[in-house]
Amino acid sequence: MEANLNNVETFTLSSILQANARHYGERVAWNFEGRTLTHAEYHARARRLASAWAARGLLPHERVAVMSRNRLEICEVYAAGEVGGYITATVSFRFAAPEVEYIVRDSAPKILVFEEEFTSMIDGLRPALTSVEHFVCIGTAPEWAESYDDVMESGNAAVSYQPRASDICYIIYTSGTTGRPKGVMLTHGTKVSVANTNNTLMAAGPEDRMLLMMPMFHVGAKDVSLGQSWRAGTVFLHRDFNPERILQTIQDEKITITHMAPTMIQMLLDHPKIEAFDLSSLRMILYSAAAMPVALLRRGLALLGPVFLQMYGQTEGSGTVLPIEAHRPDGDERDLRRLQSIGIPFPGVEIRTVDEAGVDCPVGAPGEILLRGPIMMRGYWNNSSATIEALRDGWLHTGDVGKFDEDGYLYLVDRKKDMISSGGENIYSREVEEALYQHSAVANAAVIGVPHEKWGEAVRAVIELREGASVTEAELIAHCRTLIAGYKCPKSIVFVADLPKLASGKINKVEIRKEHGLA
Repeated sequence: MEANLNNVETFTLSSILQANARHYGERVAWNFEGRTLTHAEYHARARRLASAWAARGLLPHERVAVMSRNRLEICEVYAAGEVGGYITATVSFRFAAPEVEYIVRDSAPKILVFEEEFTSMIDGLRPALTSVEHFVCIGTAPEWAESYDDVMESGNAAVSYQPRASDICYIIYTSGTTGRPKGVMLTHGTKVSVANTNNTLMAAGPEDRMLLMMPMFHVGAKDVSLGQSWRAGTVFLHRDFNPERILQTIQDEKITITHMAPTMIQMLLDHPKIEAFDLSSLRMILYSAAAMPVALLRRGLALLGPVFLQMYGQTEGSGTVLPIEAHRPDGDERDLRRLQSIGIPFPGVEIRTVDEAGVDCPVGAPGEILLRGPIMMRGYWNNSSATIEALRDGWLHTGDVGKFDEDGYLYLVDRKKDMISSGGENIYSREVEEALYQHSAVANAAVIGVPHEKWGEAVRAVIELREGASVTEAELIAHCRTLIAGYKCPKSIVFVADLPKLASGKINKVEIRKEHGLA
């Protein structure tokens, strides 16, 4: 299959699905709660759904939005876009109604696919979702929506448009520092490069059996699944994260590869029954979002053997890899230091760190991480100013701060400005602050991340109330839950008489972090 990459104008995600159906048609592509699809069935259903979209007036390059927990249908919606030339815009099922409304209005889909449990929310938003001409429900459909199964059945598998490598295939939304989610435009060519690179790093083949439980609306789970699809492997998909069920599946299905955030790995290793399961089939655990604590890594290696591989990247582009052979907690001082790194560049990816003047930083000096290579976004949907800011001089400006050591290993010094990483989810302080400011009692708000044993970081709000106003911690958290997703809401609130400020009048977060022991 790799030789086909020479034809860069025609090799697409559709090409991968077609090749898998032809050469590995009888092998299982997906297994979800006992329901399976072979590669031939998956490709056929993708074409059938794509033709059903066309019959409803959808044209190539137009959008289908999908809001669903992990299940086969979200994978089929992706695949229908891949073969039919449509753009899939994902909507987090964790978002509150105002966030869902913003994303659907911004991506302007003609078709919105949603899971039955979200019927009430979507119904309440319908008057505002003016671009949507067809609502499609996975499960029991209300009178104003079509049943997903009926839509699938109506298709005839006739697909006329042939996607090109330069076509946009996904718009995946990620929070922005302005507090509004940004739609990252990703092309077929970019995702083909992702599939090829990830497959190479995983050394995965048709015999591999991957387990995924991270949400498929995220770029992480989707990209890892593409790496497995590159050579027609099998993906076992879980609806959510359940440690005991994961252990059972690894044992029963002889899982060889899985993907988790470090907090999930910790919960798995902490499970009281873990040693009762046969996990010998597992040869690789991909992790991302943060470096693993050395103590946790030692526990994992002692129990599971040399199986850990770390990847660093963003929805906008990837990245670096800390390979299995670099995970040596019992090595020398250099080996131990590398465990806190995010590794070395992917094949074909260039990485620099630069100072505020754009000059390359010397070894050991921190600077903004810039990357360039085939795994980069086209830009931000409907946001040219943010695109120009992020893509300058051919480089993706990540907003992350890092430094190189003398061996070329990259270390993440600080996360994006005002970003909190909690349980594998990225949370931007500004977005939470804007929700807090919508409460009449709040005069000033500063949101920071504080260490949390289970989630890595937890959201803390430091609040200055308006004179004479009164509100409790519980009331403020409940207020936030009406505006933003639950995982973004503060887990703790500290009330102060006066927030420290800079001479400019801006809130001094450096001082606030010091006051909370985070300097």
